[in-house]
Amino acid sequence: MEAIAETTRTIEEERQYRKERLAAAFRLFSKFGFDHGEAGHITARDPEYPDHFWVNPYRVHFSQIKVSDLVLANDKGEVVEGDYDVNAAALVIHSAVHKARPDAIAAAHAHTTYGQIWSTTGKLLQPLTQDSCAFYKDHSIFDDYTGVVLEKSEGERIADALGNYKATILRNHGLLTVGHSVEEAAWWFILMERACREHVYAHAIGNPIEIDEKYAEITYKQEGNPEAARGMFKPLWDRIVAEQPDFLD
Repeated sequence: MEAIAETTRTIEEERQYRKERLAAAFRLFSKFGFDHGEAGHITARDPEYPDHFWVNPYRVHFSQIKVSDLVLANDKGEVVEGDYDVNAAALVIHSAVHKARPDAIAAAHAHTTYGQIWSTTGKLLQPLTQDSCAFYKDHSIFDDYTGVVLEKSEGERIADALGNYKATILRNHGLLTVGHSVEEAAWWFILMERACREHVYAHAIGNPIEIDEKYAEITYKQEGNPEAARGMFKPLWDRIVAEQPDFLD
């Protein structure tokens, strides 16, 4: 996953920008049915304190999250700012991922239907569609499951499995994506869940045909880069701002 140029926003402006996109991502995840009780979390690294990240408040539904609700946690899993607790698994997973990947501004994980179904196969995504090529040779498998992620060592193992990729499939668990912006991490998650859905359907029909390696690589360069992800997120941002502007409060 290649790095991108830094913005010219001030620290305060960048913090507000990230928090607004983070709150928007939760609203979008809810619209797409990615909410599941208290499970699921998206984080955004703080621009001033890189070992701190903003995260969703515990047991607040994605559809109700506002910018003012977001919680700031440090790398020790302690709440530094905010009026809510934080999901323990979120602290374990995201603190490890942000520490291992200083290039990653944001990370997303949720318990989605097709991501979980495909994760039971323990297999990588194939280049079956144009969209799935965005992950061609740019995702991994965390090939283990030991229950809810509550131990620091488990978060570190997930981060190791992620490596330098944009995403990893957590076997029997779900999907995890990262990005150089909240827009990227959120879009990669949305796209990966869709790719998993396509895989489930295609394999149910039987013997899907893969895209040729040469063209899978070409499509990856077109569809799997940061600029493409940010561009694809923009219409979603415009939609949620128009439909649910209260999240900006």
